[in-house]
Amino acid sequence: MTGKEYIENNKQKFLDELLDLLKIPSVSADKKFKDDVLKTADVIKSQLEKAGADKVEICPTAGYPIVYAEKIIDESLPTVLVYGHYDVQPADPYELWDSPPFEPVIKNDKIYARGACDDKGQMYMHVKAFETMMATDSLPCNIKFMIEGEEEVGSDNLGIFVKENKEKLASDVILISDTSIISNEHPSITVGLRGLSYLQVEVTGPNRDLHSGVYGGAVANPINTLCEMIASLKDEKNHITVPGFYDKVAELTAEERTALNKAPFDLDEYKKDLNIDEVEGEDGYTTLERAGIRPTLDVNGIWGGYIGEGAKTVLPSKAYAKISMRLVPDQVSDEITELFAKHFESIAPKSVKVKVTPHHGGDPAVTPTDSTAYQAASAAFEEAWGKKPIPTRDGGSIPIVALFERELKVNTVLMGFGLDSDAIHSPNEHYGIFNYFKGIETITLFYKHFANQK
Repeated sequence: MTGKEYIENNKQKFLDELLDLLKIPSVSADKKFKDDVLKTADVIKSQLEKAGADKVEICPTAGYPIVYAEKIIDESLPTVLVYGHYDVQPADPYELWDSPPFEPVIKNDKIYARGACDDKGQMYMHVKAFETMMATDSLPCNIKFMIEGEEEVGSDNLGIFVKENKEKLASDVILISDTSIISNEHPSITVGLRGLSYLQVEVTGPNRDLHSGVYGGAVANPINTLCEMIASLKDEKNHITVPGFYDKVAELTAEERTALNKAPFDLDEYKKDLNIDEVEGEDGYTTLERAGIRPTLDVNGIWGGYIGEGAKTVLPSKAYAKISMRLVPDQVSDEITELFAKHFESIAPKSVKVKVTPHHGGDPAVTPTDSTAYQAASAAFEEAWGKKPIPTRDGGSIPIVALFERELKVNTVLMGFGLDSDAIHSPNEHYGIFNYFKGIETITLFYKHFANQK
C-alpha cells in the first residue's frame, strides 16, 4: 500500500482524531486552562506512541512541558527534527464566534475551532504523516519530534530546553508547519519570518479615579495622554518615529522587491475579504511588501477607566496598552524593545508617569532557498500539488526559528499549509480539510525527496 492510499483509507480516523484534539481548550495564556494544556500534551504523547515512535516522553519545563519522541532507523541516515506547538490562542471574544471555539464543526469543507490551523491542525499533520510512513514501511530517514506548549506566550522555556539538549535534538534540518501558502492554487514555501517585540505600557495620572466634573480639565487624563503618545509613534507617512528603529533594517534590492511582487495577489479581493474600502501602510511600499518585508508597530489592546454598562463619569487613574512591533532582518528584538521603552518614556508629559513592561519577542529569520532541505520541500510540493511552490516572506513571527539556527546550527524549512483567510488568532478560526490531508501527503513526500537528495 502506498502512503497516498493509506491516507485515503484512514481519512475519517485522521479527521476524528484532530476534532477530538481541538475539543481540548489548551490556552497557555490563561491559567484556568492549565489542566487542559497538560491533557493535550498527554494526548500528543499517546498518539506518537501509537504511530510507532520510540523514547516518547513528557519533558518538564518551568512552564508547560515539551513532548519529545524519536524514531532512529539508521544512524547513517539523515535526521529530521519536527517542531510544532499544542497550545492555542485565547478564544476571546467568545460572542463573536459563530459556533463555540472548542466544539469543532465542519462547514464548507473547513474545520472551525480555535487551533484548527494554528497550530494543532498543522502540527498533527506531522504525526499522521509519521504514522503513514510507519504503517507503509516507507520511512526513509530518522525523525525526531519536539512539540511544545508555550508558543503562544513566547516560548520562554523552549530556549532553555534547546540549549540543554543539543545532542538529543541533533538533526540535519528542522521542519515546521505553522505558516501559510498563497492559495490552494498557488502553493508556496515561507523563506522569511518577521521578528517580534511585544510589550505593555502603563500610564498613571492621579493616585485614584476622579470625578470628571470636579477634576476634568485640571488634571491629566491618562487615557487621553496614552492615545496622544501612541498617535505620535507614526508620522503622516506611517513611518515609525522611534529614534534608531530603522537603523539595522536590511533593505531589499530592486530585483528582490520585483520578484516578491510577482506572487499572485489581487488587491480588490484582499479588500473584499476584509470588508475594507482601502488599505493603509508605510508610503512607498506595496501591500505585499508592507506585510512581509517591512517592520510595523501596532496597538493590540487598549483599556482603562469605566467600560461597563451605563455611565460613570470617571477620570481614570491609569490607562494601559499592549503594543507589538514586527521586525525584519537585521533588527534585534531586545534592542528594539530598549529603543521603544526609552522613547516612550521620553515623550510622556510631566503630568503622568509611564511604565513599560516587555513581555516576549524574537528575532527575524531568513532561510536559504539553495539548501538540500528546501529543494526537497519544493520537490514534495511539486509532486503533490502539480506546481512548483513560490518562495515567500511571511509577515508573522516564529521566534524560535532564529533560536534553532543559532543553537542547533541547522536550517529550518517552513512547510505551512494554512491560508491567510483562516482567521488564526481571531474568532471563527478554521482550516481546510483539503489542506489538512494534502499537507499530510506533502510531508511524507518531503521525507522521500530529502533522503534521496542527502
